This record gives sequence, structure tokens and C-alpha cells, in this order.
Amino acid sequence: MAATPRDLLTRWCDLLRRCQAEDAPDPAPYGEDLLGRWAEPQRRYHTADHLAAVLGRAEELSGHAADPDAVLLAAWFHDAVYRPDRSGNEERSARLAERALPEAGVPQALTAEVARLVRLTTAHDPAPGDLNGEVLCDADLAVLAGDPAGYAAYAAAVREEYGFVPDEAFRTGRAAVLEQLLALPQLFRTPLGHERWERTARRNLTTELELLFAAPGR
Repeated sequence: MAATPRDLLTRWCDLLRRCQAEDAPDPAPYGEDLLGRWAEPQRRYHTADHLAAVLGRAEELSGHAADPDAVLLAAWFHDAVYRPDRSGNEERSARLAERALPEAGVPQALTAEVARLVRLTTAHDPAPGDLNGEVLCDADLAVLAGDPAGYAAYAAAVREEYGFVPDEAFRTGRAAVLEQLLALPQLFRTPLGHERWERTARRNLTTELELLFAAPGR
């Protein structure tokens, strides 16, 4: 069952309270703002369901993280700004975190770590030993290891988000994204993520790439 907005808001408030200084403001309005962003009408894949999935995967992998709460905060912000017709969504999302978290009473060091992690989701290529980055990137990419129906639904939702892009241009751009991911030495950097998801994700990516080039007009 998909997480409801109420469930997500409760999780947000519990998380932010753990990270706030004393006498900090009510977490709820910040969570409501974020949930409003995740519910914007241009989203088809980057929705609250994706947020809930990333939070769940990050919790599964939390034993690998140096600061699990930093990773969870970064999951909340990582696609908080999302416009498929614009580049730089990750940077805008990181800047949102840099504005909102200090106002919400989160210490500067933690805010900086959250923003750094959000920026990592541009390329999903954390440096060796970046434990927090490895957990967030693995959680974000875990969708790539879905079963055939789940992966097909993911790919279709991505196409819907880019419905304004002509087919040929979309195929070219999507192929570049898939090739970039396949070129990574490892898609998943945590031991658990690599063991569970690497082989299936590479198979799904390769299949999608083959289907793109087999599409009419190629």
C-alpha cells in the first residue's frame, strides 16, 4: 500500500524533531510544504510514492550510513524541486534545503551535509568511502532493480513526465542517461544494495536501451 500524506507527514515530523535544536519551530509546516511540492501536477514518476520508496530503501540500508538521519533528510529534499523542462533540479533542491533547514532549527553542519547529498543525486557517483552518499544513491536507484512490470511502469512514468519531448529526442536523451548509468563501475555501492540489486538493474537498463533502439523510426 502506498504511503499516505498523513503517514509521510508523521515520518517527517519525527525525523525533523530528532534533528532540530531546542526551541525550534513546529516541523509540520515544513513537511506540508515539501509534500505539496512532491504532489505537483507535472510529476508522474517523481511523486510522493517515489519519496516513500526512497525513504524505505534508505531505512533498509541505514546500517551502512554514517548519519542515517542526514540521508533521510536528503531523501526528502532530493527531488523537492522538479521541473522536467528545466535542468539543475538537484541544485535547486539543494538550495531549498539550505534555506529551509536552518529556518527549521537544523544545525548548519547537518544542513550542509544534506545539501551535499542532494547534489550527489545528479550523477549518482559518490566517492569511495562516502557512506551517506552511497546509501542515498543506492536508495534512489533501487527502482532500477524492479521486476519486469515494476520497471516497465517506472519507464512509462518517466516518459509521461517528458511528454512534451518528441519521440526521437526523448529516445536520444534517455539512451544517454541509460548509457551513463551502465558505464558506472557499480550502480550500487553499499554491500547490501550491490548484492540485491546490481544484476537485475543492469539487465533492466540493458533491455530498455535495446528497446529504445528497436523503436519505430530508429
